[in-house]
Amino acid sequence: MPTTDDWPSRHPEADQGSIDGSMDGSVGHQGGSGVVPAAPGDLIFPAVARLELDELLAQLVDRAQDVLATQGRLRGLLRANRVITADLSLDVVLRRIVESACELVDARYGALGVIARDGHLEQFIHVGMDPGIVEAIGRTPRGDGVLGVLTAEPAAVRLDDIAHHPQAVGFPAGHPPMEGFLGVPIRVRNEIFGNLYLTEKRGGRLFTAEDEELVQALAANAGVAIDNARLFGEAQHRQLWSQASADITRHLLADGADTLELIVLRAGDVARADTTALALCDPAAGALAYDVAEGHDADLLRARRVPMDDSLAGQAVRNRAPLVVADVRALGGSEVDGLDVGPIMIVPLIASQVTSGALVLGRRRGSGTFSDEDLELAAAFAAHVALALELARSRAARGRLSLLEDRDRIARDLHDHVMQRLFAVAMGLQGLAASEERPERAERMNTYVEDLDETVREIRQTIFELRGRSTPATGSGLRAKILGIIDDMADAFGFTPRLHLDGPVDSAIDATVGDHLTAVVRETLSNAARHADAHAVEVTVRAADGQVTVDVVDDGVGLGPTTRRSGLANLRSRAEGLGGTFRLESAPGGGTRVHWSVPTG
Repeated sequence: MPTTDDWPSRHPEADQGSIDGSMDGSVGHQGGSGVVPAAPGDLIFPAVARLELDELLAQLVDRAQDVLATQGRLRGLLRANRVITADLSLDVVLRRIVESACELVDARYGALGVIARDGHLEQFIHVGMDPGIVEAIGRTPRGDGVLGVLTAEPAAVRLDDIAHHPQAVGFPAGHPPMEGFLGVPIRVRNEIFGNLYLTEKRGGRLFTAEDEELVQALAANAGVAIDNARLFGEAQHRQLWSQASADITRHLLADGADTLELIVLRAGDVARADTTALALCDPAAGALAYDVAEGHDADLLRARRVPMDDSLAGQAVRNRAPLVVADVRALGGSEVDGLDVGPIMIVPLIASQVTSGALVLGRRRGSGTFSDEDLELAAAFAAHVALALELARSRAARGRLSLLEDRDRIARDLHDHVMQRLFAVAMGLQGLAASEERPERAERMNTYVEDLDETVREIRQTIFELRGRSTPATGSGLRAKILGIIDDMADAFGFTPRLHLDGPVDSAIDATVGDHLTAVVRETLSNAARHADAHAVEVTVRAADGQVTVDVVDDGVGLGPTTRRSGLANLRSRAEGLGGTFRLESAPGGGTRVHWSVPTG
């Protein structure tokens, strides 16, 4: 068993000695004047071998640190992959990709540019830059210069100084300085979705080949995350359009009010449009009427009428095909003159062989264009809406036809049964009155006869009204036109004026006189609606003995001082021009009476 004395000893002085190559103990240590012999059995390390060992250990430490750093960056890559796949909202996923890439390679600034159809960037998500600087710069990059290199040639680009690249176009005023640059394309299903840009590695360092590999690996996983988010977003978008179609159909079939307004609101909301309108066909005028509009600049668009041949909506209606325009200003559609509208999508409302109009959706200038998916879903929505509108019109027409048939039946029954009986009773009373010897009883019977005559006249008037309203509103008869005016004025008064038509109004009155008569009735009622503050209005049109008379009586505030008499002068001029008379006077029970009488023709 050896002891500690058996192990060779190492003197401290050995580090300062020289070696002659032998290990037999004859080597000595030099003193001041001679050589001091070394103790037998001493172990001496050569200086050169020790330096090589130190270098080897240092290299091992450096390699270990590199392994730890690489392992840390791989963990960072895995963490970044988990972060970008943790959400299904596309906007959130895009921002997380940029943030994760900056953290992965320690970049100060990062951005993701989404490529549009024209090759420029339609969306630019950036991180790291101060919001105040972003606002001062204004516009976001469009993909020119070095940023466009990745779009033209989708491959990784790594630069030590971006300004030295041949295609560099410089930075706008106020932009922070940037030198180091790393850009990689992002592919989704073998198509370039966009590009990931990173600049300014912290600490003044340059981007390395390892940084490039890590970012490329992140971009590959980002493409999968983007694809999943897009599919999820498309599914949600389709569900929203489907729900909107179902809501509109249910509302129409339930006879809901403000159906057109609801269509515009729901379509604009689901399509993320700033301005939405319905352009409905007016075949008689050869134009499209924008009667319903909502959103930005809707007041400027509402009530516009544009020629069918001079509008984008007219083009869509004529061709029975939807269209999408990236910037409507380039085409000059007349319907959007003066509006803050850039991208626009127009979808015709087609049901069977009939095109009733078009759904117009617009976004403000500078906004993203409508996608092919937007067009597809909006077209399906418009087809459902057009079919539901057609069904609702058919049902309303059947309801009107049933009502008109009921009115016609009632009018026939009144004429054939009630009036005949009343007439017979009146004739009988009149005969009794003539044979009655007591004057007071005869006078009383004659009063009953007069009451029955008045009742007969009222029933006859009711029959005329019922039969007149059984005629479509577009009928050419004078009775139908007068009834249409009465119906039109109901909203202005808040009630329906009472109408009496007496005599052969349709047959006895000349067409020219009839035109003047309808104008007089409309203007008189309009004046009463604006100024009379009436609770009841009675209109009587009587044709007898070659004269037609119009009497309009209201229970309003009566005649008062006014500085404008143009409407009354017009009524008087019409009467005198036809050889008739016009009077404006106070009604016996309060209010105003207008009397207008002219020859029938």
